[in-house]
Amino acid sequence: MSQFVDECQLNVRGGDGGAGCVAFRREGPVAMGGPNGGDGGRGGDVWLVADHNVASLLAFRDHPHRRAASGVHGKGKDLHGRSGESLEIAVPEGTVVSDLYDAEVLAELLHHGDRWLAAAGGRGGRGNARFLSNRRRAPKFAEQGEHGEERWLKLELQLMADVALVGFPNVGKSTLISVISAAKPKIADYPFTTLEPNLGVVRLDDAAEMIVADIPGLIEKASAGRGLGHRFLRHVERARVLCLLVDLAALDGTSPAEQERVLLVELGKYRPELLERLRLVVGTKADATAGLDDLGFEPDGESRFVISAVTGDGVGGLVGAMASLVHQARTAEPWRDGVVLLRPEPTGAVVERLSANEFRVSGRYVERTVALNDVSSDDATAYISRRLDRLGVPRLLARAGAAEGDVVWIGDFSFEYVP
Repeated sequence: MSQFVDECQLNVRGGDGGAGCVAFRREGPVAMGGPNGGDGGRGGDVWLVADHNVASLLAFRDHPHRRAASGVHGKGKDLHGRSGESLEIAVPEGTVVSDLYDAEVLAELLHHGDRWLAAAGGRGGRGNARFLSNRRRAPKFAEQGEHGEERWLKLELQLMADVALVGFPNVGKSTLISVISAAKPKIADYPFTTLEPNLGVVRLDDAAEMIVADIPGLIEKASAGRGLGHRFLRHVERARVLCLLVDLAALDGTSPAEQERVLLVELGKYRPELLERLRLVVGTKADATAGLDDLGFEPDGESRFVISAVTGDGVGGLVGAMASLVHQARTAEPWRDGVVLLRPEPTGAVVERLSANEFRVSGRYVERTVALNDVSSDDATAYISRRLDRLGVPRLLARAGAAEGDVVWIGDFSFEYVP
């Protein structure tokens, strides 16, 4: 049986752009032809896509790295490199994506088909044919490919199931979900058999179905962190309907009323709004008790049931009541659009003083100008200087107090400042 994973870390990286080519025409009667180096292909993007066929984040637990394909380098004769294929990563509906380090929410993929660009691929470098001009008749440089974006993300499922089975350990949650669905959880007679939630799909007919979750067993003082504590309660708060299971044949003699009271107290301490959620109360193991007269548990066939998952008694009526409440909850639930955070990239340059004689210039266009060009080439260096002049970098450095001989950092490269 596969485990359910509702929280994980994911490293995504866009493909690197291909490098541009330096080439000149050398065929037939053309001995000294012009430049014809092609451009490199763009790196592939990484997308997260909500898919209703995916129920867990298990695929990322042991393999958290995902990378899109890189672009192909350009060639001579104006042959451009092929772009890298983008990578689409399927995640469950209700996945919330946030930055791993600052916890800022970046996207909520709530519905099937919602998609978010997790890491953009790098731009392909331009070949030397792109730099032909009246001033530069034989450019001997080309751009390198840009590296793709890389980031660490935290993925978390917001809504796990339609119905959450809540109760003490060994109350019969795993047995019930194995009866009403195709799930096959591990069942044994010792505490905390269920350490991870088990999901089961209950099909009512060809068009209707609901997801039921067998939640790890709750114990008293779970709201204070005891046992599985908040890890358990985090699963509960995502379900539309709560199904409280009480053991009619508890070995320690705890009455069904006392079990129900403790469950409600722990839910209320953790999230008071959970007490307002639609819920059912179910007495389990009816086959192991002589009768209900001395237990103080009265079923009404609407919100309180008595069942035996072993014999199947009362299970059909319980499933029907679950389906009714799930339909009611889904109908009352307002439609929420998926959220994607968009940040326009700043186009200007910013100068930061690092020390008395050291500065850093930041800005996407400025950093890209330096990163994509070969700083060891005189032609490329002259091109970089002209580009930085157009972007106003010398003027900004002068205003920041830079003096001749100071060190100026742009990306991973350092330069000596000359006014």
